[in-house]
Formats: sequence, structure tokens, C-alpha cells
Amino acid sequence: MKLYYAPGACSLASRISLHEAGIAADFERVDLKTKITERGHNFDVLNPKGYVPMLVLEDWSAVTENTAILGFIADCEPRLMPGGPLGRTRLVEILSFLSTELHPAFRPFWNEANDAEQARASKTVVRLLNIVADQVRELYLFGPRFTVADAYLFVLLRWARTCGVDVPLVLLGYFERVAERSAVRQSLAEEGLHDAPALPHESYAVLP
Repeated sequence: MKLYYAPGACSLASRISLHEAGIAADFERVDLKTKITERGHNFDVLNPKGYVPMLVLEDWSAVTENTAILGFIADCEPRLMPGGPLGRTRLVEILSFLSTELHPAFRPFWNEANDAEQARASKTVVRLLNIVADQVRELYLFGPRFTVADAYLFVLLRWARTCGVDVPLVLLGYFERVAERSAVRQSLAEEGLHDAPALPHESYAVLP
């Protein structure tokens, strides 16, 4: 498999999940401004959507959209999916919320919005994070069981911290717990993010 990614983008959640699942993969960086990969390929030709992540499977078929890739990884490694009869449904539910509500709420921070627009965005992010915070049980979103949804939320919390958003206290402790996982530390190091800001603004022509 191969994952096309940009450092610190939502593709980081896919990288973390691949490592958590023990799935071997190659990783190719994409410059989202030039749309050229580190191996000199035109990413717009590979993926007309123009954004990461994109996961290329062993049969050369491709999966795009972060939620689809995370769902695929969870299907490959069920321990990364919530347990119980509604496990798959609950995973779709939280991934949908993260991708359609929380993720887009950061757009003003990346699109050179003015101070008033960023202040409104910050309030929106805080409100949405409080909704997520109410779901954290024990260690992670689904109790003691780490799932692909935790990888996604971790990335969004990194963005929030970089943007100066007041992250709810319960999620600060959650963030630190996730950051200590070996797959997370490995993924951050591979993307050069161990001592770097959570999201390099200059690398984003569009919202990741």
C-alpha cells in the first residue's frame, strides 16, 4: 500500500492508524501548493480531487477521503473499531461528525480570514470540541479501546492547539495520552512534527 500525505494534515490520522494496525505501507509526500509529490508526480493526475489523503491498495485501486480510509483500516484491523453490535455504526457516526463539522470549522484559520472571522471560528471549534469531550470515556472516545477515530481527533486537537483555541481540559489530558502511543510518536517523527508546529500554514492551498 501507499499513502499520499502532507505533514500535519488529516492524512496524519491515516498514517497513525496504519501503524496502529500493523499494516505495512509506503508514504509519499505531496506539496499541496504545487500539487507535485516528492517523487515528481503530478498529484492532480493521480487524484483529481487534489487533496490528501489517498491510499493506493495492493491491486492499484485507490481510496480517497479520510473517513473512508480510516473505515477501511478499521475493517482490516477490527480492534481499531468500537466494540459491540453498533460498533461500525458508532464509528461512522463519530467520523462523520469530525469530518463534516469539526474539520471544516478550521477553514478560516487557513484561508487568511480576518481577526473577527477567526474569533468566530475559534468559538465554533470550542463548541464542537465540547460536544466531543462529552463522549470521552475512560482513556479514549470509546472507553479503553483506541480506534481510528481517536487518531483523527488527535490531529484536529493539534490544529486547535496551534490556532490558540482553548481546548477543553478533558481533551488536553486525552491529547497527552494519545500523544504517548508508540504509533503516534512514530508517525509524528516520520512527518518531522516532533518539535514542529501542529500544522504548517504555508503548506496549505486548500483545507486538508
